Amino acid sequence: MLITLQYWYMLPIAVLIATVAMAAGVGGATFFSPLFILALGLPPEVAIGTGLITEVFGFASGLFAYSRQRLIDYKLGLTLLFVTIPMAVLGTIAANWIDSLVLKVILGVGLFAVALSFLRTPDHDEIDQFDNSIKEEYGGEKAETFLTTSDGEEIRYTVCNRTEGRLIAGIGGLFVGLISTGLGELNSYFLLRRCRVPSKVSIATSVFVVAGTAFAASLGHFVSFAQAGGETLLTVLSIVIFTIPGVILGGQLGSRVANRISQTTMERSLGVLFILVAALTLGEVIL
Repeated sequence: MLITLQYWYMLPIAVLIATVAMAAGVGGATFFSPLFILALGLPPEVAIGTGLITEVFGFASGLFAYSRQRLIDYKLGLTLLFVTIPMAVLGTIAANWIDSLVLKVILGVGLFAVALSFLRTPDHDEIDQFDNSIKEEYGGEKAETFLTTSDGEEIRYTVCNRTEGRLIAGIGGLFVGLISTGLGELNSYFLLRRCRVPSKVSIATSVFVVAGTAFAASLGHFVSFAQAGGETLLTVLSIVIFTIPGVILGGQLGSRVANRISQTTMERSLGVLFILVAALTLGEVIL
């Protein structure tokens, strides 16, 4: 069997999705998984795995962009990856054992949770207040972390509530393996509010953590596809040959867009969108 070109239209769609996802600091699979289920009619476990494989390349592209801006706290990111990767692998294994309808329900509920996190996102003034309080309380000479961005900006802070941060990241990692989403949304919120990491660094570091976690989870899913072979593997390859170049381009665009548009407006708009997508996903199960 040969790879087909029937999914060519996924290229421009992937560029758009990756641009929005990277700008918002959310995993692209959060968009792709329900899209593959609702629009392409893929089984949930195949849609989730294909979404994760696609997401890895999009986040790798965005990761490179953020690394050039020198906004990633690699030390913090690695401590979180030690927790998220094993949990993501566990979620991947569980996804292959759970019934497809149950998995679709879990995905729908997860999308509702993501939507609520977007709708509750702090506005620009509130984020500025967080950043200013972090700078005043933890940004002095006693700060444990010191970053100098590519623009010459100096960012000083001390990471708080590390155990809580690892616990939340672990839960997010489990959901990445299980339903392809959850980690980026949890990380961005808790790194800023609870771990007291400045907003720019929290988004960039979250991208680093999600990229590494999604890579581990996608490997597990790809092994399952390779073992299944036949039509399943052919479908996955026929999709990713278009989505991968799309998200690589979108990942570069997203990191630039993030600095030019209102983060609050974008995230609240996505919140409304994900409520609709979650309702459609759950509606398929009920109907």
